[in-house]
Amino acid sequence: MRPKNISQIVGQQHLVGKNKIIYRMVKSKTLSSMILYGPPGTGKTSIASAIAGTTKYAFRILNAATDTKKDLQAIAEESKMSGTVILLLDEIHRLDKTKQDFLLPLMESGKIILIGATTENPYISINPAIRSRASIFEVFSLKPNDISEAIKRSIKDKTNGLGQYNVNISENAIKFLSEGTNGDLRNALNTLEIIVMSGLSEKKVVNISLADVEDCLQKKPIAGDKNGDSHYNVISAFQKSIRGSDVNAALHYAARLICSGDLQSLCRRLMVIAYEDIGLANPSACNRTIQAIDAANQLGLPEGRIPIADAIIELCLSPKSNSGMLAIDKAIERVEQNNYGNIPSYLKDNHYYDAKKMGVGKDYKYPHNYPNDWVKQQYLPDKIKDDCYYIPKNNGKFETAFEQQYNKLLKAQNFNNNS
Repeated sequence: MRPKNISQIVGQQHLVGKNKIIYRMVKSKTLSSMILYGPPGTGKTSIASAIAGTTKYAFRILNAATDTKKDLQAIAEESKMSGTVILLLDEIHRLDKTKQDFLLPLMESGKIILIGATTENPYISINPAIRSRASIFEVFSLKPNDISEAIKRSIKDKTNGLGQYNVNISENAIKFLSEGTNGDLRNALNTLEIIVMSGLSEKKVVNISLADVEDCLQKKPIAGDKNGDSHYNVISAFQKSIRGSDVNAALHYAARLICSGDLQSLCRRLMVIAYEDIGLANPSACNRTIQAIDAANQLGLPEGRIPIADAIIELCLSPKSNSGMLAIDKAIERVEQNNYGNIPSYLKDNHYYDAKKMGVGKDYKYPHNYPNDWVKQQYLPDKIKDDCYYIPKNNGKFETAFEQQYNKLLKAQNFNNNS
């Protein structure tokens, strides 16, 4: 089911859609090495395969953890004989120094176009020497509609899919399979294949129902509504219950997600809630939520429900503040207007400064050289010097303290500006 060209890729349209970066690279035949990072089953290998198929270059796959330098040497020899080779290097974050040193000159020469794939953050886990020679692109979990499209395609494809069999699958089964695999297309197609191959009869007819998908995924769907939006409605109700400080309602909606086996969606939403709705009103609760999520993911279900429950109760009963989210949104809105002026010259990067004075730029005032580590100085561009993004909400002891300090600094700044 690997796509043969980029037009067959489902999802990741921010990279492979018409006139997007990878689409343009392929169309202009100006390929360069790249690193694709994101969750498993989201199309990293498929993108590499499609690039090779579209450009007609040789395509090879190696694993940085298990394949040896000798395997790399074989591909290097192939590139000398037949021209450019596209090498998909899976788990590139596991690449050791010996293999890395061997690859670097080949990447430089263009003999090998390296496409690294990893589920880790490349800015942390991949050596800078490799990063500097590659473009870095993030891929995201696929949407249910993308997975549904791939499922239907696989059932019809007689060459590479399951089209050689007579497969009938209900819309409810497709919907649950596309939603229950949490954006992982590989998992969805593997599940579909298991159901079909284990259900073949002598007549080669397989009827797949919702119950078959439940049985294979070992998950139960959330009780549906007429519009089929129950999953998203439960997540929405879960967040709004915590925001509204209703402990019992929040635990109820969490239980629905737990009973459906969807720990991933529950944890992701809980992390969002911690920073969006509690935020600066109780920063330590945000930290404890991350710890609870880590514990739940290590434990898995059913035990993982326990740290999750503790986090939910604390977030419900914590004071609430969305001031951080509102502040960054206002700052982003200003930037998107493209109307913000130039950085003050004394704040610009300057490598030629007096290390003893710890000053950067001629007119820069180094706060540590002043009482209380503060000095009156303009940091915003002239054009937006009066912009104010952060509006404190004194809904807890932490943000009340932040508000006092913030107002103190504003008062000092305004006093100096008006004097």
